[in-house]
Amino acid sequence: MNRAGLVNVGTFFIKLALRLHLPIKKLLRNTIYEQFCGGESIRECETTIQHLASSGIGTILDYSIEGEDDEAVFEATTVELLRTIDRAASSNDIPFTVFKVSGLASNDLLEKVQRKESLSEDEQKAYDRVVERVERLCSQAHLRSVRIFFDAEESWIQDVIDTLAYTMMARYNGRRAIVFNTYQFYRHETLEAYKNAFLQAREEHYILGGKLVRGAYMEKERIRARENNYRSPIHTSKAATDRDFNAAIDFSIEHLDSLEICLGTHNEESCLYCANKMTKLGLKHNDPRVWFAQLLGMSDNISYNLAKQEFHVAKYVPYGPIDTVMPYLFRRAQENKSIAGQSSREFLLVKREMKRRKLGTV
Repeated sequence: MNRAGLVNVGTFFIKLALRLHLPIKKLLRNTIYEQFCGGESIRECETTIQHLASSGIGTILDYSIEGEDDEAVFEATTVELLRTIDRAASSNDIPFTVFKVSGLASNDLLEKVQRKESLSEDEQKAYDRVVERVERLCSQAHLRSVRIFFDAEESWIQDVIDTLAYTMMARYNGRRAIVFNTYQFYRHETLEAYKNAFLQAREEHYILGGKLVRGAYMEKERIRARENNYRSPIHTSKAATDRDFNAAIDFSIEHLDSLEICLGTHNEESCLYCANKMTKLGLKHNDPRVWFAQLLGMSDNISYNLAKQEFHVAKYVPYGPIDTVMPYLFRRAQENKSIAGQSSREFLLVKREMKRRKLGTV
């Protein structure tokens, strides 16, 4: 995972093999899929859900279907997402649910709406169905008292997603956050947008729900900006991203009377920064308004240590048929390679801990 060349070559050949219908699904299931996914269905995820719960870690079921362009698939995805909401309502082991608007709509349609281009009659009907699907999910989440994340996506469709998210927040959040929007702080305008969203929520008398992340589309964003000759929305340095992310933590922890957050991060320093901020302000570790989240298969050293200290922690557990989940898995591979040394560092931490246990040392 740390070797960019191997990731690129492996991704190319996996895509080719799937396109040629070569029998590689068993190999994928036993390697990258097993590392990052819970199973092909909610039922197959139950073992993972219970395993995480035994260590005080929640599960966020993530039906990872994206990039489709078929109305039947969009409807089937909506039905499956409703099942995740119902499963979450049945226990305390699933504190959040999540969906991507691009799993319910054509990317081309979302781009056209964001550009404010006129839609044909068929396109308008298609977009009306998108809004109706989003409404069904948020309405069901509100009815079952289940929190739901709008996942963040590429900048060229994010404005549409934001508009839908704020509409649903105003409708369903009230005195507690049911609907959460996701804020990507590797974009240079996000910190201001986050604060503006807070002001809007306070003016309209609802609690803002915010999932704070650094971001996952950096390479795509920069390439598209170059190709289309516009300023990249991405910060020019990691230090700037870290600065904005931690500034958002400060702002959030100081305004918990009017917002709730989930920190979706694999950055140890930011997790420690938030934990120390909570302690400084006299907040309990298990304050229900503050959560931490990491991806299944990544940063277990963060997740399990936070849970041991009684902070609220959850793992994203993607699931779905292997071939349809591959876009998600390719993104995880790219993310691992772009985080310098993360995979090797985690592997070394596991080896060190195994050695410590074998020797019986403290």
